[in-house]
Amino acid sequence: MWPSRIGLAACLACVLPAHALPEKFIDEQDGQLDLSNYLLRHRGVLPVPIVITEPAVGYGFGMAAVYFSQSFEERAEASRAAGEPVIPPDIAVGAGMKTENGTWALGAGYLGFWDHDRWRYTGGLGKAELQLDYYSVTGTPRAYRLDGQALIQQLLRRIGSSSWYAGARYAYFSSKSRFAGERPDDVAPRELDSSIGRLGIVIDHDSRDNIFTPNCGIFFELEASVARRGLGSDTDHEAGSARIFGYQPMGDFILGLRADARGSRGDVPFYAEPYISLRGVPAARYQDKNAIVAEAELRWNVTPRWAVVAFGGAGKAYGRRQSWDEAKTVGAGGVGFRYLVARKLGMFAGLDVARGPDDSAVYITAGSAWR
Repeated sequence: MWPSRIGLAACLACVLPAHALPEKFIDEQDGQLDLSNYLLRHRGVLPVPIVITEPAVGYGFGMAAVYFSQSFEERAEASRAAGEPVIPPDIAVGAGMKTENGTWALGAGYLGFWDHDRWRYTGGLGKAELQLDYYSVTGTPRAYRLDGQALIQQLLRRIGSSSWYAGARYAYFSSKSRFAGERPDDVAPRELDSSIGRLGIVIDHDSRDNIFTPNCGIFFELEASVARRGLGSDTDHEAGSARIFGYQPMGDFILGLRADARGSRGDVPFYAEPYISLRGVPAARYQDKNAIVAEAELRWNVTPRWAVVAFGGAGKAYGRRQSWDEAKTVGAGGVGFRYLVARKLGMFAGLDVARGPDDSAVYITAGSAWR
């Protein structure tokens, strides 16, 4: 919820001496810059700057107002008093952003942990104007503007006392797309003004030791959804996804492995097709009916506060424009650094530099780079 503020704070740690910072930003254990006490004790509205470095839309900036129903410290004390696992407070957020290529977005969301974390609710709505490039099978970019409004509602129920959750997710997106020049041959006219209404089943499992920067454990999510006219969609199609993140400590090293597979079937609008998501690859650069990605990251905790990371992965998008054999295998990788910006929360933040097949990119990272 506060990635850019923490990322910027980590960078400030490199140049600001500890005695130049307010006491609430100093860790009582080692005297270093640390946001633990500030984040743990904060209640109410927290203003959060947003720094955007996504290559698909360019550099940009935004602001968010994050509201906490309780402080993390108050919620933790209440959980311990009830003999229950510690859960976060309910969180509401409103945000706006704009980038150098004219892309802008406004949105609001709510994250709720209800009935002693037996129910988890996620809801959001937003409006955006995205300036993007569409790549057909020829690989030639075609600039287009996507004006859209989105709504998402999700409710999950814990299965017994396990780390498994199951429930439903509804997502709606209404859009108008306009190409700067001639419409590509593989984009049907009906796709320019379209709506998608999807209802799906979601299964989650989360055994990570830390939701911010995990050191061990597994996160898994499976979704199967359908889009139908009765759900608000212009076309009928199906979509599915499965993603898993695993973390294994090895002395001063943490090995992370990620696999992500997304597929679609039926009449899916061009902008909604799955795409390869890797650091160093612009969003939606490689997309098709199906997309798979595998990535590894190794973090070396050089000191209790500082760490370096190396990462790399590959992906493939295929199914409509190209077959599996014809589709290009896209690789990307890079290096970065991390600073333990909130020791009590186990949260690292820092900077990544990644190289893909076409260009390089810089990412400010708070917590895990995998979402």
